Amino acid sequence: MSQVDRYKPYKGAAAGWGAVISLTRNWLGSENALKNIRAMLKTNQNGGFDCPGCAWGEAPGASMLKFCENGAKAVNWEATGRLVDPAFFNKYTVSTLAEQSDYWLEYQGRITHPMRYDARVDRYVETTWDDAFALIAKHLKGLKSPHEAEFYTSGRASNEAAFLYQLFVRAYGTNNFPDCSNMCHEASAVSMGESLGVGKGTVVYEDLHHADAIFVIGQNPGTNHPRMLEPLREAVKRGAQVVCINPLKERGLERFQNPQNPIEMLSNGWEATNTAYFRPALGGDMAMIRGMAKFLLEWEREAQATGGEAVFDHAFIAEHTSGLDSYLAEVDATSWEHIVEQSGVPLHDIELAARMYARAKSVIMCWAMGLTQHVHSVPTLQEVINLQLLRGNVGRPGAGLSPVRGHSNVQGDRTMGINELAPKALMDALEKRFNFKVPRMHGHNTVMAIGAMERGEAKVFIGLGGNFAQATPDTPRTHAAMRKLDLSVHISTKLNRSHLVTGRDALILPCLGRTDIDVQAEGPQGVTVEDTFSMVHLSFGQLKPKSAHLKSEPAIIAGIAAATLGKHPIDWEWAVGDYGRIRNLIADVIPGFDNFNEKLLIPGGFHLGNDASDRVWKTESGKAQFTPCVLPEHLISEGVRNLPVKPHLILQTMRSHDQYNTTLYGLDDRYRGVYGMRDVVFANEQDIRRLGFEPGQKVDLVALWDDERERRVSGFTLIAYDIPAGQAAAYYPETNPLVPLESYGDRTYTPTSKFVAIRLEAAEASNLIPSSVA
Repeated sequence: MSQVDRYKPYKGAAAGWGAVISLTRNWLGSENALKNIRAMLKTNQNGGFDCPGCAWGEAPGASMLKFCENGAKAVNWEATGRLVDPAFFNKYTVSTLAEQSDYWLEYQGRITHPMRYDARVDRYVETTWDDAFALIAKHLKGLKSPHEAEFYTSGRASNEAAFLYQLFVRAYGTNNFPDCSNMCHEASAVSMGESLGVGKGTVVYEDLHHADAIFVIGQNPGTNHPRMLEPLREAVKRGAQVVCINPLKERGLERFQNPQNPIEMLSNGWEATNTAYFRPALGGDMAMIRGMAKFLLEWEREAQATGGEAVFDHAFIAEHTSGLDSYLAEVDATSWEHIVEQSGVPLHDIELAARMYARAKSVIMCWAMGLTQHVHSVPTLQEVINLQLLRGNVGRPGAGLSPVRGHSNVQGDRTMGINELAPKALMDALEKRFNFKVPRMHGHNTVMAIGAMERGEAKVFIGLGGNFAQATPDTPRTHAAMRKLDLSVHISTKLNRSHLVTGRDALILPCLGRTDIDVQAEGPQGVTVEDTFSMVHLSFGQLKPKSAHLKSEPAIIAGIAAATLGKHPIDWEWAVGDYGRIRNLIADVIPGFDNFNEKLLIPGGFHLGNDASDRVWKTESGKAQFTPCVLPEHLISEGVRNLPVKPHLILQTMRSHDQYNTTLYGLDDRYRGVYGMRDVVFANEQDIRRLGFEPGQKVDLVALWDDERERRVSGFTLIAYDIPAGQAAAYYPETNPLVPLESYGDRTYTPTSKFVAIRLEAAEASNLIPSSVA
């Protein structure tokens, strides 16, 4: 593809024929096309397997197709016919592989054998499972303290794998559980836990059918959760209001073609009419929500003065909440000037959003990383909760709060105890059931784990899935820290960058994927996952494994645990012979999982329940808590404000349409009109010219932070795009090197990937390509 053709504004509908063409190309490129048809038809079906992509839940009832474009890509990507076997590793040194792109690495296919890094020849060489487990046990037993090991978890691990993993790690003696939750929805758990007593969403799928308004904040569902577009489309068609609060417009909420709807496919698609867009400054969401609350307060006082209809739900507030007066005092103390300046939204637009909210009887608030990856994410989300509490929009049909999760079981992993500071009740239950002293100290989250590696305090890293080296911030620094390890272990399906950032010893342990048939001592096994609506369902792989040398994640964990701990605190081999035994252990200690195996017989799974949904508040006050958070005086951190140079732009990192987290299915971003390239930066055309550049010019992005490290990514193409002035956007993981390790959310340690102060510098070789957007 020529440079001229690499950027063309996209004017078509989301999904529709574009999705069909992209999916067909991806399906044929899997080199396993015929078998993958069967696999895709079993995706998210009863008796089939749970999609290995996002955690969006399923609509009740039967449907022939229950996957989206990105879900199908995930299936084809995992179920590829390409293999990374010992001959492949013999062909390439690690140094040679490190020169390849992330896309090329994963495209090579499924890893077939356990491999050990041999530094003498700079290659991975085949090893046996017994030798791999023995090597891990040798390193773990040789540490001065269990706290010198880090145990990472990806959100794709099943409930069974996650439970065994946390049980092994705690029996080993530490709570060092860096995991992907630390990098995404930690603020959701903290804010909701404090305000409502539960750190999960309070809505189920059915609530979307009863909402009068759905607010989608800091989220691009068409790119990140495409199946969410269907209930949003249905909501608009029945007259509900969908409100988007996000700097970038969502193509799927402008025009959408349902590939399963022949009329829409033959027409020009469905065009939204009840969708409103508000485009705040990055980090300005809290100010906008505060402004909406301030309008509600004005209207409530007017109603009280005139005898009009109340705006607040006084009965709900009186019975179920605490702290209203302190919160309203904070709202009164916040000036309109501060709200408008910080939100970046005109006052009349804030009023319009408030009126849309106030006239809806039942409102659902959804959000994703656009709210959670900021310094002040916890107060931002508590402001969203405050707004919902004012009108009783928690704990009744069609209303509630919904953090939209990413990886397919990231929520379930946390439920299973993957938590650097697990609830006391869980630790007590583990101690009682398994009869060992459970460690109670605060373990390491992701940022802390990188710091411990950097200081030489962490010696062993075991990664249960994921691509830790690329997903984390300050990438060159993270890589350097990981190379100080004595042992790095990655439990993986496909080759990725983390395998090339080795400790002195390194292992790649190949595991079954979600699509693979899992046979253990007692026969074929299914695993369970928990979706974003707290529904738990069973998943059975459908395809024959690519290699006889693959093991399941539970079996790998059991092998490591048995080699390290023997039969303490359980007989690990016995447990993985039948996953129903693991589920019985889960039922013994995790609330909501009583009769676990029996509940799984229900088609579609079962709902875990949610105290806040039932208006039972497990907070200190015993009620839902209004939280009077002060609006930040500045969004830019003090360290950046005090620098002698000022930011040109504020950058947010984001996914393309052709990726899921760090997995790249291709190099296109169809909805944003980018083809065959990823080193691009989207910016407002006036900003580009104001800074002395031209659209299409190559630039370096340089992060600003108050230390002596240079954080730079080079050779990015400037694309003039419909984005608010002062902002920029670019893909991750390519721009993760710009995110300082020390720049993280208050009380969350979540990297501030949606607010990075940058300056632009002309690249050494700057070739222009046309770039503009309608």
